Amino acid sequence: MHRFNRLIWFMAAIGVFLLSSFSAYGRVYLDIDSPAFHKYPIAITDFKKINEGPDTEKLAAWFSDSLGNLLNIAGFFNIIDKKAFLESPTQSAQYPEAVSFPDWSAIGAEYLIKGGFSLNKKDLVAEFRLYDVVKGEILVGKRYTAGYEDRVAVIKKFADEVLYALTGEKGIFDSRIAFVMKKGDKSDIYTIAFDGSSLTRVTNHNALMISPRWSPDGRHLSFTSFKDGNSDLYLMDLSNSRISKLAGFRGLNLSGYWSPDGGKLLMTLSRDGNEEIYAMDMASRRLQRLTQNYAIDVSPSWSPDGKKIAFVSNRSGSPQIYVMDADGGNVNRISYEGNYNTAPAWSPKGGRIAYIGRSDGRFQIFTMKEDGSEPAPLTRENGDCESPSWSPDGRYVAFSQKAGKRQTICVINANGTNKRVLFGGKEGYVSPSWSPR
Repeated sequence: MHRFNRLIWFMAAIGVFLLSSFSAYGRVYLDIDSPAFHKYPIAITDFKKINEGPDTEKLAAWFSDSLGNLLNIAGFFNIIDKKAFLESPTQSAQYPEAVSFPDWSAIGAEYLIKGGFSLNKKDLVAEFRLYDVVKGEILVGKRYTAGYEDRVAVIKKFADEVLYALTGEKGIFDSRIAFVMKKGDKSDIYTIAFDGSSLTRVTNHNALMISPRWSPDGRHLSFTSFKDGNSDLYLMDLSNSRISKLAGFRGLNLSGYWSPDGGKLLMTLSRDGNEEIYAMDMASRRLQRLTQNYAIDVSPSWSPDGKKIAFVSNRSGSPQIYVMDADGGNVNRISYEGNYNTAPAWSPKGGRIAYIGRSDGRFQIFTMKEDGSEPAPLTRENGDCESPSWSPDGRYVAFSQKAGKRQTICVINANGTNKRVLFGGKEGYVSPSWSPR
């Protein structure tokens, strides 16, 4: 009853209307995949504090600054400096009922975010509103009730709502990236949030590890570990950290990608004396061999519809990318530019495949259409870039980079812009793998 009464008071104090009635969901405003895309100017005011308390003063700016940081790393927005705002502090204090859209248009803002919050002990109620300045209308509003310790999660939720309202597709601010951190001859799997926060250790093998892969529901990670002296393939249940061995044949047992429905896991095994691609049914743990060739076949990746598999083979004399049907039939080579192409990763949106190609003595990330046409470099770094992994919305690619003694996990927009370092140092940071939403 106390929470209900407090929420009623909060609504009355700010003159709240039913926010759910203001929504642009399903309506695409920004074509951020267009070659002519430019960053859209957005202004974010400090949030209105509805009550006074020891933490409310700093929260007013924290909300706007944190939201601005998230939208900035998305790479689609130009966050307008607060010093340029024409709206007076008194007018801002009236909270969003009074919005002078000409004041925001005058400083070049196309979108505007305002908000308010109430903090009672550790209970937080926060409201957000996104406006189209050009049209002079509200696009979406949301209210969240959460604990004070969950304020970062609240910010991420609304950042996702902003992208959804403006692009018609959900954001990925809550997603995580798994990668391998190497220290000498030992390594383990860690995960990190899209914004570079919340580094978390996942395994404690202290052994050579490679190729972490998320299940489509985000509940499991498959990976290869040498903790028992052989390259065995394991499965971890992330809900309880339980680990089971999926394949421990003599030789190579390397994890590939999961099928879109989570029913199968691709893998490379050398149990028959040659590296071949298999699919394991995760319910029965039965194996199906998909390739039948004297050459080395590795790095399988499923298409988003589950009907095709991209993989790497040296059957033409050098590592090149091929595509086959999900049952192993109808094999076709699709990469012809360059003498070394490997590690294909299929975009979850379909249409393009990311891969590693050698160019001018360096490994760079490239993308090409599903049929191999229109190959184009995604990175042009002064160092080796490897292990591409798409974000669940298909708008970013994570990869590892080595330049001199420094190794990093990086993220870049799928159009080749806005590259940023997610995590790095002098240790080895390799094999990034992006989680589902």
